[in-house]
Amino acid sequence: MDLNSTLFLFFFFPAALLLYYIVPGQKLKNGFLLLAGLVFYALGRWQGMAILLLSALLNWAAGAILSRRKSKPVIAAAVILNIALLVCFKYLTLLTETANGLFSLSLPAWELAVPVGISFFTFKAMSYVIDVYRGGEAGGFFSVLLYVSFFPQVTSGPIARFGQFAGQIKDRTVTAEGAALGLRRFTVGLAKKLLIAGSVAPIADKAFELGGDAGMALAWLGAIAYTVQLYFDFSGYSDMAIGLGRMFGFDTPENFDYPYIATSLRDFWKRWHISLSSWFQDYLYIPLGGGRRGKVRKCLNLLIVFAVSGLWHGAAWTFLLWGLWHGAFSVLENCAASGLKDFQKTAPGRIFGHVYTLILVCLGFVLFRASSPANALGVFRAMFVPVSPVPAAVTALERIAPSAWLALCAGIAGSLPIVPWLRAKISSLGETARSWLTGLSLVGTAALFVVCMLAAAGGNFQPFIYNQF
Repeated sequence: MDLNSTLFLFFFFPAALLLYYIVPGQKLKNGFLLLAGLVFYALGRWQGMAILLLSALLNWAAGAILSRRKSKPVIAAAVILNIALLVCFKYLTLLTETANGLFSLSLPAWELAVPVGISFFTFKAMSYVIDVYRGGEAGGFFSVLLYVSFFPQVTSGPIARFGQFAGQIKDRTVTAEGAALGLRRFTVGLAKKLLIAGSVAPIADKAFELGGDAGMALAWLGAIAYTVQLYFDFSGYSDMAIGLGRMFGFDTPENFDYPYIATSLRDFWKRWHISLSSWFQDYLYIPLGGGRRGKVRKCLNLLIVFAVSGLWHGAAWTFLLWGLWHGAFSVLENCAASGLKDFQKTAPGRIFGHVYTLILVCLGFVLFRASSPANALGVFRAMFVPVSPVPAAVTALERIAPSAWLALCAGIAGSLPIVPWLRAKISSLGETARSWLTGLSLVGTAALFVVCMLAAAGGNFQPFIYNQF
């Protein structure tokens, strides 16, 4: 994202929050949030503004028609137009290059500037119009535009549904306690991004840069570092979006639930990018037939959903391979569902499930991170074929900063449900002890916020990984 993140942290976000609290009345507050969302988006990449507005206009118009009369041609046209926008701006270059390579053509490569967050706001808009067709609530144009452009969610989600959002446009309240909890959630997300994801990123970058020359130690370390980086980068953004939303009086759906403790890929996808997983389930998997048409059809539907999910993430064959990787193992899990379920009820089965899932997810993220299939193959080769690393790999291992090792350990620990466990313990204490611990947590949050601001001011705030999608 081109938006200067430090500018956002130090100027846009505080100014928007302050002005929002000053503006009187719900309607004016909604108008201010709409303006703030459009300004925020324009600061990121103004060239995409027309596409954002066009998406909102087309889906609002389709929703207005469908709210009066259920029409299959209208809903089909709306879905096709949404997909066409994605294809034109995100996949046209890939399709052109592929056609040229397969059929020896010389088609010109159109490289259009990809609007920031087009995958997110397009899926939100599509869910709106499909829900209206299914009998859901339709909104006015400005309500739909506010929903699509709501600045905490517009570039990287979560993919909230209009039905969840619409009621809060009409009626919401901001309390001091809610704002404080929102700020704490925002700070935790910011710390995830700056202090953990940002610190382990150089390890992953070096491993994937060297590819097949990385050597086994650096290749595995790079894959693990990226697994930590991606989770803390994306869940950090989700925490920030949830926290920001709460400070404006909005409840935002959770997007992560400790995915690295999953015992199967199915369990993983119930915990990872929850809003996207539920989107694909509701708007693709179930319409395809889900598991209602026999096991073979269910397996085919799973492969289709994961292939589309992979391509949704980016216009590169590595993303498709990542989706098919998860799809293939999900099909295998489905075929062995009854035996696997019984086995996982045992202690060895649970341990095996955790290890198996973590390894599959980590190897899958090699495909996700790699710059090309050849780069991914090189990293895999380095991970599993013991050869002497090149001097650059040895040097890279020796130069890993202590802060990076600390962040990696903190990331691994933070992937475990330690916080819910602590909350359960605290809730069993007396009121006095809980009050003291609450005060300490507020002091800790303030200190963490200052550390994050210092890190951001030092230029350590890199673009969020999911902003490219």
